[in-house]
Amino acid sequence: MTETSSTAPARLPRTTPARGGRGRPRSPGWAAALPLLIFIGLAFGIPAVALLGGAFTSEGSLTTANLTESLQGAYLTSLLGSVKLSALVAVVGAVLGTFLAQAIVTSRHRALREAVLTASGVLANFGGVPLAFAWIATLGNSGVLTRGLGLDGIGWSLYSFWGLALVYLYFSIPLMVLVVVPALDGLRPQWREAARNNGASAWQFWRYVGIPVLTPSLLGGVVLLFGGAFAAYATAAAMVGTVVPLVTLQIADALTGNVLIGHENVALALSFDMIVVAGLVMAVYLPLQRRSARWLR
Repeated sequence: MTETSSTAPARLPRTTPARGGRGRPRSPGWAAALPLLIFIGLAFGIPAVALLGGAFTSEGSLTTANLTESLQGAYLTSLLGSVKLSALVAVVGAVLGTFLAQAIVTSRHRALREAVLTASGVLANFGGVPLAFAWIATLGNSGVLTRGLGLDGIGWSLYSFWGLALVYLYFSIPLMVLVVVPALDGLRPQWREAARNNGASAWQFWRYVGIPVLTPSLLGGVVLLFGGAFAAYATAAAMVGTVVPLVTLQIADALTGNVLIGHENVALALSFDMIVVAGLVMAVYLPLQRRSARWLR
């Protein structure tokens, strides 16, 4: 006959998974998002299927002729023009927006900070025909500043590549401010104090600590600005028309038959090209955003 030790651990009772009322299991978390998923499927899924169907068909048969034509001649020029304009706006807007955001974060006047952030939220969403009209009235051929400063005498023209880039910066810089300010707020004061205690200068802190930590957010902001400028249409259509070759304007011309009749499927192919570019943009942006969030928690 064996004896059981008094120090043997007691067996814990088996637990059962938590259930809802009256013994029913809890519904999965995704069930609450089901209406949103259905809406997204209807609002984005059906147009995407129709776009793909038109981009890869011609007279009822599958073909890549539309996609091939969208990457040639004037269509390719417009696509490259949009990429060039978007890249310029993204880089310049990111640099200027970051410096402005740093000035806001380091400001001791809370009212100024709140005012600038509020204005940035408004200006980041200000676009389209009203924005084009405001700039035409200000810096157009007969604009107030154009006549007052005599800009027409030095060859200034708002209806050009550089004029359109300036207009796009009007809403891109505030958007960059909104993106970077939370990241700058996430830089912990302890890091700066530790760098100062170890004899590091302000430049060394930014070079070895601040910039590496902020790099994912900065690059993510650049990607976001690129996507916003790349997809913009109404402002360019109202301001420059066909003067500056842009892919969004080519899509509108192909859909309405302003250039060639029967090129609707080419317009869908151009839209598919834009989706590919946007997909690449998001593929870069999302990992950077997750990495930034890991550092700044």
